[in-house]
Amino acid sequence: MTVTQGNILIVDDRPENLQVLSQTLAEQGYKVRGAVKGEMGIRAAISNPPDLILLDIKMPKMDGFTVCKRLKENPKTRDIPIIFLSALDETLDKVQGFTLGGVDYITKPFQIEEVLARVETQIKLRRLQQQLQQQNQQLQEEIKERRKAEKAAAAASKAKSEFLANMSHELRTPLNIILGFAKLMNRDASLSLEQHENLQTINRSGEHLLELISDILELSKIESGIISLDEKDFDLYHLLDNLEEMFLVATENKEIELRFSIASDVPQYIKADEKKLRSCLINLLSNALKFTPAGYIKLRVSACRESEPFHILFEVEDTGVGIDRADLENVFDAFVQAQAGRQSAEGTGLGLSITRKFAQLMGGDITANSAIDRGSTFKLHIQLTPVPCPTLSLNPRQRPVALVSEEACRVLVVDDTQDNRRLLVKLLEPIGFEVREGDNGFEGIEQWENWQPHLIWMDTRMPVMDGLEATRQIRQREGLSSEKKQTVIIALTASAFAERREEILTAGFDDLLFKPFRENVLFETMAEYLGIRYRYEELPPMVFSRKRDRDRAASNPLFLKQLEEMPLSWIARLAQAANEVNEDLMIELIKEIPDNRSILTEGIKDLFDDSRLDIILRLARKVLED
Repeated sequence: MTVTQGNILIVDDRPENLQVLSQTLAEQGYKVRGAVKGEMGIRAAISNPPDLILLDIKMPKMDGFTVCKRLKENPKTRDIPIIFLSALDETLDKVQGFTLGGVDYITKPFQIEEVLARVETQIKLRRLQQQLQQQNQQLQEEIKERRKAEKAAAAASKAKSEFLANMSHELRTPLNIILGFAKLMNRDASLSLEQHENLQTINRSGEHLLELISDILELSKIESGIISLDEKDFDLYHLLDNLEEMFLVATENKEIELRFSIASDVPQYIKADEKKLRSCLINLLSNALKFTPAGYIKLRVSACRESEPFHILFEVEDTGVGIDRADLENVFDAFVQAQAGRQSAEGTGLGLSITRKFAQLMGGDITANSAIDRGSTFKLHIQLTPVPCPTLSLNPRQRPVALVSEEACRVLVVDDTQDNRRLLVKLLEPIGFEVREGDNGFEGIEQWENWQPHLIWMDTRMPVMDGLEATRQIRQREGLSSEKKQTVIIALTASAFAERREEILTAGFDDLLFKPFRENVLFETMAEYLGIRYRYEELPPMVFSRKRDRDRAASNPLFLKQLEEMPLSWIARLAQAANEVNEDLMIELIKEIPDNRSILTEGIKDLFDDSRLDIILRLARKVLED
């Protein structure tokens, strides 16, 4: 009896596409059916549900989006993963596809290898989900066979960890290329200020994506109870700046007002687990954005100075759809979603559960208040230590431009991904390194024999021969020859599991770096192991949006103090000018500010120039009310 890899339904109005895909997938062991019309595809999926559907978008009578919507509405077919195959390459089309419930989107013309890889991934994920459902059912039905059920759960957990490790590698590898080349492009002096800002946004979003990938892997550690704090000094204001800038575009697209309010007694520099705090705030803000169709989202930050030890309270308030009281009791449980979350068919129900565990680990907790159609407020408080004098080890704004060495320094890059090799070549050659490449471990050994590099950047997962085996053979040959000086070999891996560190070092590596790597860390590591020095160029300060700077000027205690010292009649006229958008009166009022209140003058000018009359009105009214 032949065992198939899985059942696949292809819906495409072009017979030639059906023929090519069907033949290729059948050769890989899949059982394939085809349909040339959307209605035929729906009937075929209902009569015999497949493991996966490949769905074209542009079809006559009924397009792929409509087909997907109807499949997701039917209980028999709503859980079948759907991959869109389309020549439509616009972002809006992709967003619509994912919004309707698609799990992936491949643009035509496609590489057949790419289709096979993505199909295989979705089939595996589908089977893992089915296995998990079967195991949960077995746990409920066979309580008396607890030991057997525990073994099955352990096997499922191991399979999940292996799957997460593989997915981590597949995600980190392209992310390393994206971040690396974005940083290379940012060096181009001919780019405009706006283009530099866009590249910095790409970098920040890429770094955020990297942290999300790492957070997924943290889940297995949380479930096992193996998780710890990584406390360090950092700039809380800078963290909040980045979060506001990250969510600003999304809120503006939905025409939702985003407000960040930081009390004046909140310390700027604190010691805490920055990564976990950032993850918690992103989770709460993302949920607020997802379930708020109109109105506003507020993040208020205040200090709890009466508590001992010191705590900071973060409140995320929205005017969204709200959470029913019955759901509110269980909203922090793992794999539990409120009604709105279930209707959106998005998320796993893990976010709030992880957020609470992180909060408790940081010496705090999280609570929620909500009402249907009135919005929600989540209050997160954590324990931390204020840092009165900044002791942050900030990287200097400088970049290596040349080697300070009279001798050539040879570097070998061994990686099966050409773009990864090209990135390192573009980073190292302009500095003065001699660089050669190899695309697998066998080639790496040949290059090492013939060229004798001073340092090898070695990927760990490669075809023909992986990096671990190649390193073992190099170390063995070095041991057999008294003439060969030991080469520095550093692993450059996309694996994110720390458990692999011991395995990598045992193979003979001197050290390891994880992809995506930071450029400054790469150069510092090479300097440490090769004993080299660089000549640097100073870089301009990082370009950030001025919005937070202007808003913060308005929350500056000196600004508020000087505003409160102005005559009440002047403050009332200021509120009137802001409320009526009276620019002439606003200019006249700014001229009336005494010279010894320069902070007030500059603050109001900045807000006025930025058309933030709403902030001026709010502050003026607050002073009048107080």
